Amino acid sequence: MNTYAYARVSSYDQNLARQLQRLQDFGINAKHIFFDKKSGKDFERINYRRMIKCLRQGDLLVITSIDRLGRNYNEIIEEWAKITKSIKADILVLDMPLLDTRSKKDTLLGKFISDIVLQILSFVAENERLNIRSRQTEGILLAKARGVHFGRPKRIFSNEECAAIESYLKKTASLDDTLASLHITASTFYYHLRNYRERLKFTDISRSTRNPEAST
Repeated sequence: MNTYAYARVSSYDQNLARQLQRLQDFGINAKHIFFDKKSGKDFERINYRRMIKCLRQGDLLVITSIDRLGRNYNEIIEEWAKITKSIKADILVLDMPLLDTRSKKDTLLGKFISDIVLQILSFVAENERLNIRSRQTEGILLAKARGVHFGRPKRIFSNEECAAIESYLKKTASLDDTLASLHITASTFYYHLRNYRERLKFTDISRSTRNPEAST
């Protein structure tokens, strides 16, 4: 029988160190600790899937908290059942000792309490995920209202770059020559070309607005 562990954070800029330290302090061999840096909305995670393939009957899976396993209520319940009933491995949640299938599965009351705690914590995990998404959306809307722009910044073209783009648009220079003079890739060029055309269109509209006779 082997003891495995699983750790997770939602993004690459988050730190796994605290989880990994707790798992190693518990006595788990580092080579048996699997981790992902991915959202807990589902279980389509590379290292989680690798860990599941390693689990055998009688093995123990240790996690620090239920939300490290996942943040989708229904899928947490299903995955828990797969591990404990189909694979017949045990699970221990360090932050919630009631969720220790090694000691609870032999008594009806223990199993009943464990199932209730699991469902409550799974609900809390998904509810927190939904709240995080809601707060992120609200934050983005408020930032946009304050004039904060998201995505790639608009390119400010130099006179030399404008001349190179104009030569391309007038077909007096090839795409390869234009890319070489600007030192950018084709995909980047086409992205900025769209912005350049939008700027030209805006400039033409502004001129015609200031001087109506210019458009006649």
